[in-house]
Amino acid sequence: MSRVSKLTPRMISNFCNVRIAPLLSPRETERLRDYLLDLLKRREFPPYDRHRIDCWAIAQGSGLDHERLRSVRAQIQPVFDAMCRALADMGLPRTKPEMRAGEVKTTAGSDEPDRLRRGRPPKSEVVGIAAKQERRKTGPKPKVVIAFPEPKWTDWVDLPTFGQSLAMHMRRHGDSVKHLCKAVSDDEFTLDTHALRQWTSERSSPHSVQSLLILHRIERRYRLPKDYFRTRLPHQSRAARGNVLDGIEPAMRRRLAWHLPDDFMRRNEADQEEIVQWVMTNVVTGTTDYRRYQAAATKQRYGLRFKSIRNGRISASVRSPASVEDDVSEELEMATIVAPGELEQEMMDLIRFKTSTLTAFGFQRSGVWNEETADQKVEHFGLLFGALIAKPESPVRGFGMSRKALTFAILAVPAVWDWYLQWREQRRGFFTAWESDMLNIAQSLLREETGWLRQMPHLARRLRPVPGLISAESVERARSDWPAFCDEGFKHARLREKEIVRVARIHRDPFEPILPILEADSPVGEYRRITDEILRLMPDEERYPRAAAEAVRSFLLLRLGLHLGLRQKNLRQLLVCPRDKVPTSERHLEDRRCGELRWSVRDNGWEVLIPSIAFKNSTSSFFGAKPFRLLLPDLGGLYGMIEAWISRHRAVLLGPAADPGTFFVKTAKRSSVSAAYEQTTFYEAWRLTIQRYGIYNPYTGRGAVKGLLPHGPHNVRDVIATHILKQTGSYEQASYAIQDTPEMVSQHYGRFLPQDKVALAAQILNRVWEAA
Repeated sequence: MSRVSKLTPRMISNFCNVRIAPLLSPRETERLRDYLLDLLKRREFPPYDRHRIDCWAIAQGSGLDHERLRSVRAQIQPVFDAMCRALADMGLPRTKPEMRAGEVKTTAGSDEPDRLRRGRPPKSEVVGIAAKQERRKTGPKPKVVIAFPEPKWTDWVDLPTFGQSLAMHMRRHGDSVKHLCKAVSDDEFTLDTHALRQWTSERSSPHSVQSLLILHRIERRYRLPKDYFRTRLPHQSRAARGNVLDGIEPAMRRRLAWHLPDDFMRRNEADQEEIVQWVMTNVVTGTTDYRRYQAAATKQRYGLRFKSIRNGRISASVRSPASVEDDVSEELEMATIVAPGELEQEMMDLIRFKTSTLTAFGFQRSGVWNEETADQKVEHFGLLFGALIAKPESPVRGFGMSRKALTFAILAVPAVWDWYLQWREQRRGFFTAWESDMLNIAQSLLREETGWLRQMPHLARRLRPVPGLISAESVERARSDWPAFCDEGFKHARLREKEIVRVARIHRDPFEPILPILEADSPVGEYRRITDEILRLMPDEERYPRAAAEAVRSFLLLRLGLHLGLRQKNLRQLLVCPRDKVPTSERHLEDRRCGELRWSVRDNGWEVLIPSIAFKNSTSSFFGAKPFRLLLPDLGGLYGMIEAWISRHRAVLLGPAADPGTFFVKTAKRSSVSAAYEQTTFYEAWRLTIQRYGIYNPYTGRGAVKGLLPHGPHNVRDVIATHILKQTGSYEQASYAIQDTPEMVSQHYGRFLPQDKVALAAQILNRVWEAA
């Protein structure tokens, strides 16, 4: 006779600690342990799918991810089998699927190995016990399932949370947990009783497409408005799990998941293709011509990389030119083009010349580059030299110059600039301001007295003849009379610049992504709707602290951007000083070239102080060598969000990473070295906020503004300037809001169309008729 199986809560906990903890995270292990203990306490058999556990039903009951459970099903199956044996030994009746849970192959003469039959009663004995228990059942018959039960009362008060609302409507319609599960389940999807208890107790909430479908069935059963329960979920902005996207890479699937509707899998193939195409076009990539050109151009990487220069600075560990030259061929084979050693040394000399505090003895210069400008020029020179050495038969269609012939001295050769200008025109289809800017750089390098290249006559010795581009005669003239050769190059660059300016076209319209905002009567008010959408979808902080912290960060990104009108650099480098700390001195901020958000005791409010030297246009007449100071208004819950961010949310995102001291920080991971934003990551954070909360999605109903396209933080300056122009018609007042001059607003920021000007004047004239 088989021995009786026993299973205790302690045995389950030990199994989870030893066998399951190495496979799942601590939170997942705890949820699975609670699920098993709850089954044992209620003496309820776990769900099975034939001879294996039903991972989907267990996921609904435990709040775990379905795919995660499937990946470890073989390792966690033994504890479920042990529970089935223990419950069967107690003589508990089971349904047919549960009868097949673990004992279906325990009959005498079975081919199952002894180690699998050990401790299980024979099948005949189990079936006999179950049948005897069924015959002993007495009491009322099961309640008949009614599709739309009549409520016990018609007036109710909406409760604040999802779990409370669900439990209240279950009582209102007289549904128990088991009866409701039976009423909304079918052959396709089944609601587990444990999952429903978890929902009503607010220990978990629906987050998969199957769970949301069940939730929709409950809403329909109780004749509630559409998405009645959906809008009460503690994490409404979370992407539903379970949508299958075949033929799409995992990284892209994660980006698309947030923008797909809950019923995506229940739609036909044509609708699914339409939704994916809309999301790819309007949310992920954007539809502007420039975005399409940029996406195609980035697939052809040809620029040189200067390994000793990072972010406009010369790296502390500068290698010798020889060592750089040695690994060029290996890097080229890896499709990463590294600048030759001699060219990299020339670039380092140029950076030192343009960024050092004092000009080196014997040299003269006009103008100084900051780190951002230096980094930009390094990139532009890398693209120019990369185009010259690219193969003519490659997709880039470069000139095919030898790397050994690369030197800054070739920038004094007129033929080099003519080839590069024609190559740019053929590649893009027309001339732009890019070519004009590059010719300006050439003039500054060749200018008499202050040009860096003109003051480096020894570079003429590195100039070599290049068939079809640089003749031997040009090389000889450069070596014999370098100043005259530079004069010739300077004049040629100046003439070409005038010709380019005359025919240059604008390739990137900076207003195009935000046209629906700028065309509104109140652009700032229209943009503010995005922050309202963030608040509407704000996750529950207690249950989802990281998601809530990221939502607060997105809210403050847009709110501070709208109030301050700062450039990206000044906003992402903004420091923070809590209330109980002493604010940083203005002198120290000048040394760091950044501003700070601090509490003003005098004005009893949060203020932003930024020294003028930290701005790109620090020499502008707007500043007059005085710092920028603005007291933030306590409107729309701004102060509450700032204090919650500083006291709680910011630390959640920092995690184990070191605190950079900036107001905005990234979501740090275990492998993160720093939580500070840099130019690209800050742009992506802003763009992601617009993708999730700004762009209206007709398939999900999320998003604030129809027709909006993804954009970065710089566009908020266009919104502010255009708003003030529409309200006042004053370019001067608009320039005050973005710390610039009226001329810059007129040329780059304000979209003040003739109809806007006429409408503003008509408001004044119409008052005469209104008074009459």
